[in-house]
Amino acid sequence: MKKIHLLLIKAFIRPFAVTFFIVMFILLMFFLFKYVDDLIGKGFEWYVIAELMMYASASNVAMALPLAILLSSIMTFGNLGENYELVAIKSAGVSLRKAMQPLLVLILGLALASFFFSDFMLPKANLKYGSLLWDVRNKKLSFLIKPGVFNNSIPGYSMRVERKGEGAIDSLYGVMIYDHSSGNGIPQIIMAEKGKMSKTSDGNYMVLNLVNGVRYQEAASNNGSYNPRQSLTRMRFKQTEVKFDFSSFKDMTRTQEESFKNNAPMLNRRELLHRRDSLQKDIDSMGKALQSNTQYYFKQNSYVKGYTAVKAPAQIIKGTILSVIPKEQRIMALQNAYDQVENLKQTFKGQQADFEFRNKEVLKAQIEYQRKYTLAVSCLLLFFIGAPLGAIIRKGGLGLPVVIAVIFFLIYHIISTVSEKSAKEGSLDPVFGMWMAIIILTPVGIFLTYKATVDSALFDIGYYKELVVGLFKKKKKETKEI
Repeated sequence: MKKIHLLLIKAFIRPFAVTFFIVMFILLMFFLFKYVDDLIGKGFEWYVIAELMMYASASNVAMALPLAILLSSIMTFGNLGENYELVAIKSAGVSLRKAMQPLLVLILGLALASFFFSDFMLPKANLKYGSLLWDVRNKKLSFLIKPGVFNNSIPGYSMRVERKGEGAIDSLYGVMIYDHSSGNGIPQIIMAEKGKMSKTSDGNYMVLNLVNGVRYQEAASNNGSYNPRQSLTRMRFKQTEVKFDFSSFKDMTRTQEESFKNNAPMLNRRELLHRRDSLQKDIDSMGKALQSNTQYYFKQNSYVKGYTAVKAPAQIIKGTILSVIPKEQRIMALQNAYDQVENLKQTFKGQQADFEFRNKEVLKAQIEYQRKYTLAVSCLLLFFIGAPLGAIIRKGGLGLPVVIAVIFFLIYHIISTVSEKSAKEGSLDPVFGMWMAIIILTPVGIFLTYKATVDSALFDIGYYKELVVGLFKKKKKETKEI
């Protein structure tokens, strides 16, 4: 391999690694900002949050990898152009097309790796990410006691505090507890000035130490009827403790991953094809069943058909069909027709929701199947946009290249997002919707590559300034001649 090729590969790998991890970090921060309320204050172990972040990072590769390739390719060729290294390479007899060949081989390897990643690794990561996020968001509130709100997360108790956390994290003030654990329908009411939470050594019980309070307890009626002289016990205390069963809050119960297996993002290509065919068969079966159930509403009832040799001539009806029916039977005939139409509408309505759901699942399966390929192709496309742009603008660093890369990536992301949403709604073909951004931007990549190979001053402001000044001078000269 030539030294020029090694130089280009080394110049590309460093900004690619940096930009890839920067983009992954930014996307991971977006994830944390989105789900911070579901993660903070629930007593999760650190490794649970770390596992969730790892799976979230895997799902962000589809966005981070194309953006990193676009940005790093612009920075690489922009630095080479700014330092006149591209001029030296061309003066050595190596064209830009030949200089891009080693990087093209590297990008092809990344695209192939992204294809296998999206087909084998990403479905498993999405499955674990979806199931773990579901468990995290639906875990019982063990430590999150909001001030001013009754909390019913502890079975048999309802607790409310005015404020908390003053002086210590586990301190509570203005505590009110309704104890329903007796089972007789009459709760005990405990009110205290302040309290402090702690757990037993085995972690199965939470102990609430209360200070300066009162306990109210009403005696149950013997015969179940209201007694105006029923006894009420009031006990004041300087210090007491209430013990809550905390075993159900100790560990987070993990949902079986098979419950999420039928979601399209959690399937590989073979499973997506199988799911699409299964859903399509179900839709066809539903259509045939619906057709056989509804055709009886349109057939004429003839109990002697096939059992008589009498041939009756066809009757020609002039005017409305009601004119044939006797007057005394018209109301009954209309009522029967109305009932049949209502039954038919109910039949269609009952099947419509299931039919629409299966159709949407078919569209999702087709979209996810195409996504396996569009990720790899988008890496190639954005390389053929970024590399020529860097060679044309001849600017390196994190200034202008970042701005241009973000603009082009936003164009690509907006087009792909809008077309994907249209495909999910059924207003656009799934194949065309997933490939629309690539179809639109491919001519742009071809145009930029051509301009870069012929050393075009496409983004040179001085070139356009001289062009405009020359145009005005030409017009001024023509005016003087006239």
